[in-house]
Amino acid sequence: MTVLILEDEEPSAQQLSRLLMQAGVVAAAPPVLRSVRKALAWFQLNPMPDLILSDIELLDGNVFSLYEQVAITCPIIFTTAYNQFLLPAFQSSGIAYLLKPFTYEQLRAALDKYETLRRSFADSTTAAGVGIRPELVQELRQALRHHSQPAYKQRFSVRHRNGFSVLAVADIAYLQADEGLVFAMDGIGTRYPLHGTLTELERQLDPTSFRRLNRSELVNIAFIERVEPYFNNRLVVKLRGSAVVLTTSAAQTSEFRRWLEG
Repeated sequence: MTVLILEDEEPSAQQLSRLLMQAGVVAAAPPVLRSVRKALAWFQLNPMPDLILSDIELLDGNVFSLYEQVAITCPIIFTTAYNQFLLPAFQSSGIAYLLKPFTYEQLRAALDKYETLRRSFADSTTAAGVGIRPELVQELRQALRHHSQPAYKQRFSVRHRNGFSVLAVADIAYLQADEGLVFAMDGIGTRYPLHGTLTELERQLDPTSFRRLNRSELVNIAFIERVEPYFNNRLVVKLRGSAVVLTTSAAQTSEFRRWLEG
């Protein structure tokens, strides 16, 4: 059985892989894709899997933009942090819906549902009908548009030598790009390496809390203590409880002022 995981958070992807192996569905960790762009490239080079486990928000956008471009002909089990308002839409089309955090037992029940569905179509030429329908994609898009706010990140997974830790977004004072890597800095100056570019991470953060200062830095308004004028139409941003001083670029100063004023 071939399984594909669409998931942007590495701890969640690792948990899914572990539970799938525990259930005996796969012998080794299945491929994990963290963005719509990478998923599109994967489908161009690989046959349709038997099953997809899919989050809704990936690194570069909503997964439904993928399903509008690729004709999915296999069942999908959605694994998402979105609230229960989407549940009727999934249930009406027979697609399993697991609300994070979920248990092994919940995943096992969804896999059993998949197996029942697979057997029912084992001798049928219409097995492709179990894939996601274009009408369902539109229904889910409408549900997201009318009943939810953008799903901004609440935490990041941080890789360490022997595993991972969790960094709450509320604890991040600012983000800084440095030689191709992006680091989150907390209030005491500890650096945490993050996955993705600064632009990708900016899209995942609530714009009412985080704002671009310049090409390489984003700041959390909760940590700003004082803002002072600087030369060449720039601003100096001093952080609460820290000796760190950040500076806006001339191009960002006007937008930054408007953002501060709410």
